[in-house]
Amino acid sequence: MFIVYILKSQKYHLKNYVGFTKDLNQRLAAHNSGQSVFSRKYAPWEVASFITFKEEKKARDFERYLKKGSGHAFLKKHLI
Repeated sequence: MFIVYILKSQKYHLKNYVGFTKDLNQRLAAHNSGQSVFSRKYAPWEVASFITFKEEKKARDFERYLKKGSGHAFLKKHLI
């Protein structure tokens, strides 16, 4: 399974992070331990939402969509 996830900063309530992984628990731990350059300064993070996909391409396409204009609006309205 392929997972698109949305994280919400516990410290900075307006900060979110959208990502892609095959192991959500491991990826969340990496974000919270400072291994991700962008998310390091907004830790700690919690999972706000996640969506699983059978196909990697569909998951990556959805992740890209959420990071752009109308997808970003969709994210804020429906997923966090």
